[in-house]
Parts: sequence; C-alpha cells; structure tokens
Amino acid sequence: MLELLLPPPVDPLWDLTEAFGADARPERLNLVLGVYRDHTGGTPVMAAVREAEIRLAQRSVSKEYRGLSGNTAFNRAMLSMVLGSGGASERAVAVQTVAGSGALRLLADLICRTRPGTTVWISDPAYVNHRPILEAAGLKVRTYGWLDSEGRSDAAGMLRDLAGARRDDVVLLQGCCHNPSGVDPDPRTWEALADLAALEGWVPFVDLAYHGLGDGLEADLAATRMLAERVPEMLIAVSCSKNFGLYSDRTGCAVVLGASRQSLRHVETALQNAARTLYSMPPEHGAAVVTAVLEDDGLRAAWRAELDAMRGRIEANRSDLAARLGALGWDTQAAALARQKGMFSMLPLSAEQMVRLRGEFAIYGTTAGRINIAGIPADRITCLARGIAGVLERTG
Repeated sequence: MLELLLPPPVDPLWDLTEAFGADARPERLNLVLGVYRDHTGGTPVMAAVREAEIRLAQRSVSKEYRGLSGNTAFNRAMLSMVLGSGGASERAVAVQTVAGSGALRLLADLICRTRPGTTVWISDPAYVNHRPILEAAGLKVRTYGWLDSEGRSDAAGMLRDLAGARRDDVVLLQGCCHNPSGVDPDPRTWEALADLAALEGWVPFVDLAYHGLGDGLEADLAATRMLAERVPEMLIAVSCSKNFGLYSDRTGCAVVLGASRQSLRHVETALQNAARTLYSMPPEHGAAVVTAVLEDDGLRAAWRAELDAMRGRIEANRSDLAARLGALGWDTQAAALARQKGMFSMLPLSAEQMVRLRGEFAIYGTTAGRINIAGIPADRITCLARGIAGVLERTG
C-alpha cells in the first residue's frame, strides 16, 4: 500500500522552519512562524495565563471528558468576547475546537454537509492554510483581490471580484490583521462588504486569529460585530493561540450565527458529529485557562494590559523597521511597511529576492514575502533593514 503513495507537497512554513534549524550561521533570524516573541527573542507565557494555570492546578480534581462541544463555559465566554453586548449572540451557537485551524475545518465540513460543492472565496494573497483546509473538506475555492499595485487595500477590486459571488456562496474574510499582508479594509469598505453580502445572499466566514494585536481588542472586533448585526447567517473561526499565547494548547472556537434561534436547532449537533469524526473532542486545558481569565475581573484586566503591551511592541518593531529602511534610501518600501498592522508584514520582495535574503543574510521569511514582525528581537531590526536594502540594491 505505501509504495502507491505519491510524494505529497511539503508544508512551506514548516519546511522553512526545518531549513532554519539546519542553518549553522549564528546570525540567522527566523521570521517564518507566526508566534509573538519578546525583545529577547523568547515566547513568554502571559502573566494572566500563568496565574490562571496556577489556580486551576490548585483546584483540579478531575480530567473527565467534557463532551463533544468542549468546555461550555469557554464557548459562552467566546460568544461574549467576539460578539459583544449586541443581539447577535442570541442567535449564535459555539463549540470549542482544536485551535483556529480546527474551527476552520469544522466549519468547512459544516458547509460541505449542508451544501456539497459550495464555492468559498478567499483573498489573494491568503493565509497559507486556507485553501488546503477548504479543499480537503470538499469545497471549491475561488479568489478575490486584496492589494493594489502599491500594496494598499484594493477596495474597488475586492468588491468588483465579489460581485461575482452567487447566492449561498461563502466568502472567507480575515476579521483583522490580515495574514500575510498586514493590510486591512477601512470601515467604509467593511460596510460595503456587509451591504453586498446582504444584497447578494452570500455568507461571510470570518477568520479571527489576531484580535487585540492590530488596533486594540474592541477595534479589531468591530468589523466582525458589524457584520453579525447586518447579515442573517455568518460563520466565525476564533483562535486563542496569538492573543492568549496558547500556541501548543490548541484552543479555539467555531461560531455559527443564524437568522433566528430556531434556525440553529440542528447546528450544534452537526458540528459535534463533524468533530466526532475528526478528533472526537478538543483539549480542555487551554479552554479552562481562557475561561478563568475572562471570568475574573482582575485576570481579565491583567490580560488586556499585557495584550496591549504586546501590540505596542509589534507597532514599535514595524515603525522602527520602516524608519531604518527609509534611512537607507528606500522610502516607498518603508511607507508600505508602516501602513501595515498586526503580526505580519509583506516585504516588497519577489520570491527570488526572499531566497537571496535567506541565502545571503540568513534572514528567513516565506517566499511570498511574509515576515513575522512580532518575532524580531530588538537588537536585530537594524540588520534586518540592511538585509532588505541589500537585496533591493542588488536587484534594483
């Protein structure tokens, strides 16, 4: 049987990570994976998370199964955080998932079971795992434009492409801090997307992975909340990996909004059945931690303060990198970087230039040009700017 297995495609991010691990150069810099790192290059456990873990350990009495929907208190907390105090949460159901990727796959399975062969539209460029997850679930994928020739949000192109979305198609939108570009629509464009969805009848599918790391938690959730109030049906995949630092604890949530509470009567069971065949049920630890943080006023305030500090460091890294690149004479490229937000930025480099950046300067980003702004140690920003400028100079 195994002799019949054709060579499968390698995961591009983890392939680069392995190459980084094999690189013996001491100055090498890994900006591939999307993890937050502090000024020393380490990925710390958030203080509020650590305190929640201590409290949970002190009162832990059982590790019994939670059930197919996971931690129900966590699900309620996620609905409250994501949808806020509006009426949308009254017509929503949530189940805990294996991180944000698990939520994406679970919701993709729900789409396919509801309407096999549905077309899902994703941005171009898109998060590297969007297409594989959707196609693995049996869905068709089309793309809509995201950036103009100067690396800005292309609202006109996006709306023009999505005018081709048919009723009951699904449009995958990243709620904030777009991965990989770092470029988000402005509020007027989000309003136009909501109008188009309501008019044409396509279903928004929001991927929330970086809320709190762009403009602040409430601002980053504003577009998702607005859509939830304006459209009859909506899907949301939520990750706690980045804003709670729970990368390896795989904590996330799948949310489905219907036109009414009655329309949701079969949704939770359908999600449970899909989860049962994929992974049975999600792990408890991360969900318990998040619930403990969000349900305690002191821990929640501490978490919000630490999240704001992380956001501030990301903003400072981006501003510093843009300033240093501008000082080296690359003002246009620096301005494009400065406009971006969130953990990631797209460098103004081709795939060939990214290979040269890796080979000549030991700086690892994706071949598409994405780097993790949150992963730059404070003392390496200058060398990163010089590496980018060096590659630009030799091909400019």
